[in-house]
Amino acid sequence: MNNPKVSIITICFNAEKTIGQTIESVLNQQYNNIEYIIIDGASKDNTLSVIEPFRLRISKVISEPDKGLYDAFNKGLRLATGDIIGILNSDDFYPNSMVIQKVVNIFNNNAGAEAVSTSVQIFKNNQFIQPFRTYKAKNFKLWQFRFGMQPPHPGFFITKEALSKVGYYNDQYRISGDFDWLLRAILLNKVKTIYDNFITVYMRDGGLSASGFSSKKRMNQENLKSLRSNGIYSNQLLIYSKYLFKIFQLNLFPTSKKKAV
Repeated sequence: MNNPKVSIITICFNAEKTIGQTIESVLNQQYNNIEYIIIDGASKDNTLSVIEPFRLRISKVISEPDKGLYDAFNKGLRLATGDIIGILNSDDFYPNSMVIQKVVNIFNNNAGAEAVSTSVQIFKNNQFIQPFRTYKAKNFKLWQFRFGMQPPHPGFFITKEALSKVGYYNDQYRISGDFDWLLRAILLNKVKTIYDNFITVYMRDGGLSASGFSSKKRMNQENLKSLRSNGIYSNQLLIYSKYLFKIFQLNLFPTSKKKAV
């Protein structure tokens, strides 16, 4: 692809504290062909006021009530006109200005690539010095889907053509729509995915899937439902054993302190 358009979708709701950093990290990208779409779920705080100074540099801003996280994602996907599409949540950001250029380079250096799966790092307490968890894309294996595991969703970029095969998110899920979508993309539709440990996203610890035991329980139930509805065998024991794998993602012995740039 020669200078492909890259659509980045950010969904938000009451994100006044973090969305400014998210937006700046997209607008500061050195790559010159980005379509940036923000889908706001009719925020009640000052989110729209934070967005306003950037509005002329954002391709599309939609603010209206939605039916949940994955309904909002789908709105963004329907608006996206790019050759490559990525998701950046409103409490995450790109750590440097070359992220999108490097993603495009990965596509260009791998003939026939339909998706690129990259790594993310997760930080606690808004201290972007030392991650407590590194989620490496190259460590993911297809059999891990049976355990309710997936490659990092915020680090996943897909071509518009491949998206037409996979379809949209199932908005009946409250927490696991991204798991279900990646399962359908990679395992069922066999989208040709290039895995790279290049870190594209810095994430704050939290979100629906990490906000307490009840959320984790629901996420695991939804993961199992997704697997079974897509004809893939799993059970609760396999699903809950994934936490053993996650131990190896933790940064238990930090050796360096590198600030985000």
